[in-house]
Amino acid sequence: MEDESNLFKLRHSTAHLLAQAVKELYPNVQLGIGPVIDNGFYYDFLRKEPFTPEDLKVIKEKMKEISKKKFPIEKTKLKENEIIEYLEKESLKKELFNDLKEKGEEASFYSQGNFVDLCRGPHVENTKYIKYFELTKVSGVYWKADSKNVQLQRIYGIAFETKEELKAHLIMMENAEKFNHRKIGEEMELFTHFDKIGKGLIVWLPKGEIIKNEVETLAKELEARDGYVRVSTPILAKKELFEQSGHLPYYADSMYPSMKLDDGDYYLKAMNCPLHHLIFSRKVRSYRELPLRIAEYGTVHRNELSGTLNGLQRVRGMCMNDAHIYCTKDQMEEEIESVLKLIKEYFEIFGFKDYWFRLSLGDPNNKEKFIDKPENWKFAEEVLRKILKKTGIKFIEAEGEAAFYGPKIDVQFRNIYGKEDTMSTNQLDFVAKSRFSLHYDDKEGKQNEDVFVIHRAPLSTHERFIAFLIEHYAGKFPLWLSPVQVRIMTVTDRNNDFAKDFVTKLKSHGIRSDLDMRNESIGKKVRDGIKQKVNYLLTLGDNEMENKTISARGRDGNVEKDIPIDKFIEKLEEEIKERKC
Repeated sequence: MEDESNLFKLRHSTAHLLAQAVKELYPNVQLGIGPVIDNGFYYDFLRKEPFTPEDLKVIKEKMKEISKKKFPIEKTKLKENEIIEYLEKESLKKELFNDLKEKGEEASFYSQGNFVDLCRGPHVENTKYIKYFELTKVSGVYWKADSKNVQLQRIYGIAFETKEELKAHLIMMENAEKFNHRKIGEEMELFTHFDKIGKGLIVWLPKGEIIKNEVETLAKELEARDGYVRVSTPILAKKELFEQSGHLPYYADSMYPSMKLDDGDYYLKAMNCPLHHLIFSRKVRSYRELPLRIAEYGTVHRNELSGTLNGLQRVRGMCMNDAHIYCTKDQMEEEIESVLKLIKEYFEIFGFKDYWFRLSLGDPNNKEKFIDKPENWKFAEEVLRKILKKTGIKFIEAEGEAAFYGPKIDVQFRNIYGKEDTMSTNQLDFVAKSRFSLHYDDKEGKQNEDVFVIHRAPLSTHERFIAFLIEHYAGKFPLWLSPVQVRIMTVTDRNNDFAKDFVTKLKSHGIRSDLDMRNESIGKKVRDGIKQKVNYLLTLGDNEMENKTISARGRDGNVEKDIPIDKFIEKLEEEIKERKC
């Protein structure tokens, strides 16, 4: 959203209204920052006592009260003594003020009534325009996203220009909760976590493991077809490796603290690429070996802030659909195009349609986040831009979204809450070749150091991708992905032995099935099966035993009767083989 749009100004001003209300209700609270985000805003506060849901109701009423007072929101010129007095009471704002001063930027203040905030703007003209908003949740965060800093409380909210827009969004949020992957995952027993293991560290339960394995099997099949070779690397490595790759210091805050062992400092790996670079460089490569495509579903760990963790979407331990392609300059465009083609093929298999591509660029003014190689950035970004235009893919550009070592093509989706998420990524790395002395022998037998590295993860991580799958299908997975493809429900105990034999036969054909022989009505068994999102619910009674047929209820709710068993098995085998969605 453009920061000069009316909606941006409204949401920014609503964040300030929230801060003003909190300060009036809890004068000792200190202010952090309050930016605009998708559909709304948040504001960070330093307060010992946690904000409760009841507090949010009180704060909302105070915001409404202030809004009705129709305070002008004005850029204010403070005298030096007033700035000093303000900053003495607001330690976090003082730190921001000093940061601006160090950068040579001028600090600006905005006021509404007696409330003053350090802010660059822009805002609406008056609090009377702030009418249609809601406070949604509270989470814990660290100041400046650094775990070494003080922990704050972040209050989230949404804001719209009309009552109808707010109401429609709240209805959408309410409906979205029904498809939330955490809710469905719990009902279907796909994954869980334990406090004694730790936040953001997922435990895959048997049914979830089936889905994960099916996704990985698909990836392995297509990667083998496309000439990838698979490796496995350890989950930790020495500090020197991550210094060589450049992840230290650029990525240090996202990595777990180092572990001191008797032979040096080790880190849990937060990425697989440095280890793959070592595999490439372990021997002299010939031009005949290129492109070399090294793939791994590698487990990585990232030190995400506890307040940002969210089911499977934001975790600390994840298994990434990773690969690194080592190629010559002449091969680079074709390899990137092949990755884009593979991404589209995956999405067609899963039935995804609503997605778009983003060319994620660096920021030449941010040398702390991005490697300072202007010519390399310009070359790499132009290569990706050229490929996207050549393939006819519609895309947007976003400055500051690149990896620290190079630009990338990201594939963007909107989740069930309307928030934009990155699913797949395809990155062009111009740094690895020099840091790891990557080279190959060319046709003349001379050493060529112009090795380009493409980082790609079409299926993201198991965790994020399966979260999206759960919500995309609302738990009703296509047959090939479904943890329980068939459930047989017996009418009476007389049918149990025949049902057991039938389950054995289904399993011998690779069809995942289970058996419900409980002393319950068929209606009760059907309802339970529907809740568990089983694809086919089969009723087996005396008539079915006698005729060697079954009655099947599909996931669409339609019921077919008197289906010959062998014909039913043949139908399922075809549907599974073709991975129909």
